[in-house]
Amino acid sequence: MNNKLTWTLALSICVAAVGAGPAINKTFAQTPTNSQSGIDQNIQLLRQDIRSKKKQLVAANLNLTDTEATKFWPVYEQYTADLAKINDEKVAVIKEYADSWGKMSDDQALSLTNRALAVEKNAADLRARYVPMFSKVIPGTKVATFFQIDHRIQGLIDIQLASQLPLAQDQQ
Repeated sequence: MNNKLTWTLALSICVAAVGAGPAINKTFAQTPTNSQSGIDQNIQLLRQDIRSKKKQLVAANLNLTDTEATKFWPVYEQYTADLAKINDEKVAVIKEYADSWGKMSDDQALSLTNRALAVEKNAADLRARYVPMFSKVIPGTKVATFFQIDHRIQGLIDIQLASQLPLAQDQQ
């Protein structure tokens, strides 16, 4: 494991997430609807960059043999695609939260909370569904290691996103 590469990539992910947070919040709050496609493009580019850095972190830390790698990466790519679909809803919740900031009703706040919790549950369910799939292509210790890496990276991203979103009660 190359610790310098690992920390550099982890820092890059955090910087990307931190740097995007205020810009996204400010853009959502101040941008007219006709430039929503520009915001969506920026979010898509950020997500692609994070996925690329995440894959590099996994590759740098998962110590796969050539045979294991040949079998692992296609499963990883499908997992990432399935997770991206779930994260589409996460992005939608964050965008709606930003769009409704300052005028959010109690009912809307509860709806967004329930949707955000459903996203978390769906992501956890997806990970559980993929454990046996990964277990078919790599040993159990490497499956566990992969999900530890995945969990740590997702935790870094989530903490950065959370730190950029103001509390609902602060809009009043």
